[in-house]
Amino acid sequence: MATIKRALISVSDKSGILELAAALTQLNVEILSTGGTAKLLRDHHIPVIEVSDYTGFTEMLDGRVKTLHPKVHGGILGRRDLPEHVAAMQAANIPSIDMVVVNLYPFEATVAQPNCTLEEAVENIDIGGPAMVRSAAKNWKDVAVLTDANQYAEVIRELKSNGGAVSQATQFALSVAAFNRISNYDGAISDYLSSFNADGSRSDFPAQTNGRFVKLQDLRYGENPHQQAAFYRDLNPAPGSLVTAVQLQGKELSYNNIADADAAWEAVKSFNTSACVIVKHANPCGVALGTTALEAYTKAFQTDPSSAFGGIIAFNTIVDQAVAEAVSKQFVEVLIAPGYSADALAIFTAKANVRVLKIALAKGGSSAWEQGRNAHDTKRIGSGLLVQTADNHEIDPSDLKVVTKKQPTPQQMADMLFAWRVAKYVKSNAIVFCGNGMTLGVGAGQMSRVDSTKIAAIKAQNAGLTLKNSVVASDAFFPFRDGIDVLAEAGASCVIHPGGSMRDEEVIAAADEHGLVMVVTGIRHFRH
Repeated sequence: MATIKRALISVSDKSGILELAAALTQLNVEILSTGGTAKLLRDHHIPVIEVSDYTGFTEMLDGRVKTLHPKVHGGILGRRDLPEHVAAMQAANIPSIDMVVVNLYPFEATVAQPNCTLEEAVENIDIGGPAMVRSAAKNWKDVAVLTDANQYAEVIRELKSNGGAVSQATQFALSVAAFNRISNYDGAISDYLSSFNADGSRSDFPAQTNGRFVKLQDLRYGENPHQQAAFYRDLNPAPGSLVTAVQLQGKELSYNNIADADAAWEAVKSFNTSACVIVKHANPCGVALGTTALEAYTKAFQTDPSSAFGGIIAFNTIVDQAVAEAVSKQFVEVLIAPGYSADALAIFTAKANVRVLKIALAKGGSSAWEQGRNAHDTKRIGSGLLVQTADNHEIDPSDLKVVTKKQPTPQQMADMLFAWRVAKYVKSNAIVFCGNGMTLGVGAGQMSRVDSTKIAAIKAQNAGLTLKNSVVASDAFFPFRDGIDVLAEAGASCVIHPGGSMRDEEVIAAADEHGLVMVVTGIRHFRH
């Protein structure tokens, strides 16, 4: 254990610092500090020595140079177990510094402001802070380094329990956290500065991108049992995203559970009215709206009961007793909702293996992050990374264009918009038959759009659902009329798709020939 006799405190975020400093004072720890932190301590009658008085070197350059001094870094970096270090420190009159409490200038918060200028960003790049943190973290066996207010309470508890000492295990953990903080800080600076082009404009895609994620848990295995895996989250996760979920009961989530749960949750939270989404192997196999959660679930389950077996079920509204009773009749891997009634949770308790997740819906805002959505999507390829802005486009009814002689009724238009939203979450090539606010047949992930159409029709037939007067959504245009012929033969009355094919006239003529309504969106939703 390292006994703390002298601490250097210099913090931008002063949350909890008075409590920490008071505890150190009670343990007879000498406190060194700078600028605003020192003033705060003095104002609260906590003994403190200004670093400039300690080093004999006045702060300069508007405070840019104050801790970059041998008496500071020598006191931090000197190893107590090396006689030559101890002798050098004594010869230079450099006392040991046993604790460093530093958090950095708020660079990330500064650049997050919409009107932040390059000059403001650069002024908020900390220099002395990271230097002290790295020094202390490197010499972790002799120095405790605190970089986050959330660490204070546990360190205070340990100091009081150990007569003013901190254990080696704690000091190592603090060191790792410190290096992680510096890495994240430098990554944020790199991302921001790398986004500037030569003309001073900014790009959505910086010249260097620095992924920064925190491990939530190790997983039993990956997509297959012979693969190892772990689950990470963003440093600053969006509200209402899967990584914010609280697991209320059930077995540990698997790699595939997490991937499918994310697909279900992203789809269901895109609806503004009560909805249920059932996912199997990353594709929705049943989606429906309802006046109640039970109605939505009943309709979604009807789409494809066999695929729903062992699936992931997500709701965007509270799950009550009636829903719980219905869901508990089938085998479900994961259940997701923003909340559950006490009666519902009591019912699921009898099915101990069912993983029950609770995720608070995002309250909304102007940015994708505030709305609980990613701003960018990534895909790993070979030794590279594909990055794109996320497909967050919401269709506006005013963007739609009816291209056939026949016009849609209000109900048909509502069903087409519903089908279009569902198709966005189905793997390409995607074909979705819908009617009355529910999916009737889903064809996903086929190399041919015609095959996806045929599979969707077969799914509906197997579930005993009629496609007469149904609507169809296709995630991309129909390159030939054969897809229109197949969906018309299946019973569809309307089709919504992006349009834009070289053979659009031929496709529209086929729709007119079959007496279909055709609406084009001008935008596609490939999902690979």
